[in-house]
Amino acid sequence: MEVGYYVDAIWPYLGPPLGFGLAFLLISRLMREKRRPSATVAWMLVIVWIPYIGVPLYLVLGGRKISKLTKRKSRINIAPPNASSGTVTSSPFGVISKGNRTEFQQTGVKAFESLIHEIQQATTSIEIATFILSHDAIGRRIVRELSQQAKKGVEVRLLLDAVGSFGKKTLYMLELEKAGGKIERFMPVLPFASLGKANLRNHRKLAIFDSKRAIIGGRNIGREYMGPVPASKRWKDLSLLIEGPAVMQLSAIFEADWTFACHKKGHQAREIKTVEEYQGTELSTIEIMASGPDTLGDPLYEKILSIIQEADTSVTIVTPYYIPDEVIQRSLIVKARTGKSVKLLIPKKSNHPITDLARNSFLRELSEAGVEVLLYAPGMLHGKAILVDDTIAMTGSANIDLRSLFVNYELGAFFYDHGDIQAIENWIQKLSTDAEPFQEFDTEKQSFLRLMAEDLSRLVTPLL
Repeated sequence: MEVGYYVDAIWPYLGPPLGFGLAFLLISRLMREKRRPSATVAWMLVIVWIPYIGVPLYLVLGGRKISKLTKRKSRINIAPPNASSGTVTSSPFGVISKGNRTEFQQTGVKAFESLIHEIQQATTSIEIATFILSHDAIGRRIVRELSQQAKKGVEVRLLLDAVGSFGKKTLYMLELEKAGGKIERFMPVLPFASLGKANLRNHRKLAIFDSKRAIIGGRNIGREYMGPVPASKRWKDLSLLIEGPAVMQLSAIFEADWTFACHKKGHQAREIKTVEEYQGTELSTIEIMASGPDTLGDPLYEKILSIIQEADTSVTIVTPYYIPDEVIQRSLIVKARTGKSVKLLIPKKSNHPITDLARNSFLRELSEAGVEVLLYAPGMLHGKAILVDDTIAMTGSANIDLRSLFVNYELGAFFYDHGDIQAIENWIQKLSTDAEPFQEFDTEKQSFLRLMAEDLSRLVTPLL
């Protein structure tokens, strides 16, 4: 009782100085993180004006590039030193490799069949990294197939994001471990050992088989993304199978992520095996790049920005969530106002209502500038793609939102050959036939609550 009495007596005097001191320290750290100005200002306002919410929120979600946790993860080097310079070359943003074969998976059925086939045909190793592995029939089927391969002596490594697949390590996954497979969590949030790490998620989707073939794209593992039969409510997405030298870069990314997840167990990163050019026709040149706290700068964002600004005739973007930074938004507006064809395709209604509210002001700005904004109406559109001038195309795990571009661990692939570009263009055209134009509305006729909700949503997006 006496201790409580003295605490109650002195807290009114010590509490405010301690609070302001902590806020000062957090703001000092915030200024060192080299964030976008909008994000820095938003965090400062929240910390100063509502510290009881802003301080704990920043401690949990505020980490980015300079986090001590991320410093333990070494910079990714995806250019193998033993690769021939004629096949694999470094670029300002990633690594470009020639002599690849690609097979695009435009439906969930094709994606499911391809994943099952590659798992069953693997003879030496299977490595899968995913943000979400759902506890449904599709997730259980994939784990069961992995368990069967592990029992045959195939090395199986499954890397799950600790937040995206939170609470999913249940009995059916323990079956995989009993069979000899290995499961690791990327940056566990519990126990709460490192402040800020809840904000840094591994959003990469990657599956590698025998170090020779790989599947990348936007699909997680679950019934929303794939399945053995068509489903009307399944999300529209895009992924692809790659064979050839590009798999070396993908293996380097997985190995870096796996080694980081296993840091307490003394795991040493393995040497990346050389992959020769695929022997066949219609080969692909692919530029692979990683982006996130383990890269120098923001290479995926910088690459996307560069191809938009260098576009001569057209830019088409497909993304489930559109919360851009000011530079991308302004670049698209300038392109449209200078007579270029600019198209944005997004879901009419996404699975995140707050992002739908926050995007509206961006969409109105684009539409007023002449950008063709299309809303995919039948259901959720989860695919990610960019097409510029019919000469370069991109897909991968990243959305056009602040989290994907500046916070998450992401993976992107850029394509420069006609066959790959045509495949992505055909996919976009099919989606566009089920899309409707974005209808601008008169803000003066909208309710005050609606407009306030939009403004608040846009205000908090820099905190993401």
